[in-house]
Amino acid sequence: MTTDRGGARHPLAELTLARVREFVREPEALFWGLVFPIVMAIALAAAFPARASRPVRVGVALGPRADAVRRTLAAVPGIEVRPLGRGEAGAIRDGDVHLVVVPTDPPTYRFDAARDESRVARLVVDEALKRAAGRPEPWTAREEPIDVPGSRYIDWLIPGLLGMNLMSTSMWGVGFSIVQARLRKLLKRLIASPMRKREYLLAQMIARLVFLVPEALLLLVFGALVLGMPVNGSYGAIAAVCLLGTLSFAGLGLLAASRAASIEGISGILNLSMLPMWVLSGTFFSTSNFPDALQPLIQALPLTALNDALRAVILEGATLRATGPELGLLALWGVVPFVVALRLFRWQ
Repeated sequence: MTTDRGGARHPLAELTLARVREFVREPEALFWGLVFPIVMAIALAAAFPARASRPVRVGVALGPRADAVRRTLAAVPGIEVRPLGRGEAGAIRDGDVHLVVVPTDPPTYRFDAARDESRVARLVVDEALKRAAGRPEPWTAREEPIDVPGSRYIDWLIPGLLGMNLMSTSMWGVGFSIVQARLRKLLKRLIASPMRKREYLLAQMIARLVFLVPEALLLLVFGALVLGMPVNGSYGAIAAVCLLGTLSFAGLGLLAASRAASIEGISGILNLSMLPMWVLSGTFFSTSNFPDALQPLIQALPLTALNDALRAVILEGATLRATGPELGLLALWGVVPFVVALRLFRWQ
């Protein structure tokens, strides 16, 4: 550890240590950084299990053949017959059932053609009822089910949750810390201390790295041991991607807080910065769902690069060289905001 004359530690070390102590003394920050991602993973794993384990939910409307249709469908594996306790439209809209069978001759199917699960339910139910009616089969296809590691939604989701968590804690942690210090007049006092502006800003970024290990490791270990997520890449490569992602978003947090003078101001800036990435960057669903016209913007976002790199390394076992374009974009998002923040930053 380098020291200044008089035996005091270097200003960068002192500032980093002070920020780490501030964070540890904030139980809310520890909850959002360590506990909340695991809670989200558990909730989403329960809500979106593997598709093979999700039955087709079918409701049967009233009619003279309703009981026979219910018995036929209930005997088919993968079909769950549910009672229609309210209107058909409401049951389909809210996902209580994927399809309603009206027991006419031939049967009538009511479903939302805009929903994938409803279209699948229509095919499954139609096949089951036609077989029950004695339709001859021209052939019996040979099936070869395969199990692709990492293909479950929860496997795909956890790297996205990790990326979102690194973004949120880095930008909120750095941005709020600086604005709170400015409001309490602490920054004004630091002007007279033997340190440079860049040392103060670097200390904010370095302090975030101290909590990178528990934030990333806890979620990854939970996903692998409890939820069965495969980890095919090296832990060194995963750590490098997380490190670069954290530094990138810490730089954005510095830029957001460089001139903000109130809690309301920094809250608005951070929400405006992060909301597009929450929606567009492929955390909860694929970026391919968006139109082609938006793809250049989406691919330029730092959270998109981080999520893509994490999924490539964790699920596919990609090397750092293979994720070079994503890492280069993250580095650019880290360096440019830091340089701009260094020029714009004001102590008061």
